[in-house]
Amino acid sequence: MSEAAQCFVIMGAAVRPDGSPSGALRRRIEAALGFGQGTGNSIYLATGGQGQFGPPESQVIAGVLQSAGVPEDHILTDSESHDTLSSVVNCSTILRKRRWVEGVVVCSDRYHVPRCRWLFWLSGIQTVKRPMPSGSGPSGTLRWTYYYLREFFAIPWDTLLLLGLRAIRLLSGRRRN
Repeated sequence: MSEAAQCFVIMGAAVRPDGSPSGALRRRIEAALGFGQGTGNSIYLATGGQGQFGPPESQVIAGVLQSAGVPEDHILTDSESHDTLSSVVNCSTILRKRRWVEGVVVCSDRYHVPRCRWLFWLSGIQTVKRPMPSGSGPSGTLRWTYYYLREFFAIPWDTLLLLGLRAIRLLSGRRRN
């Protein structure tokens, strides 16, 4: 792929015991597929390592994308990540190597997208905001409240970790020179 392409980063989520995507993972994949429809040069970056069940999240994402007709050469994977921060760090490295990526869209649940976009921005990757689906509903109010509260604490924590990681890399780079 040599012309500019839009990249849809699909953040990992749980895989069910039978190897199928959880509701959250399916929503994220469907959002990416919906945004990428009709654009022949879209690429998909599937992220997520080995979870409790089934194959790595990124492999499940890639399988669903291929089943939906996405060509294999339009799918990139990161199977090493085990949380949001490591996904952003690994995906940022992958994206920097592909200068033909024009726009990056983070595909995740609504509560999770702000943290992801913030961490990508801190990593030097500009993202494009798109409306994401949500699995919230009256029966899951307590669960979704927990997810939003978790993000409230995770944003400053991951920010400190990412900035610390950058500082360590900067210092170790200076020592080599």
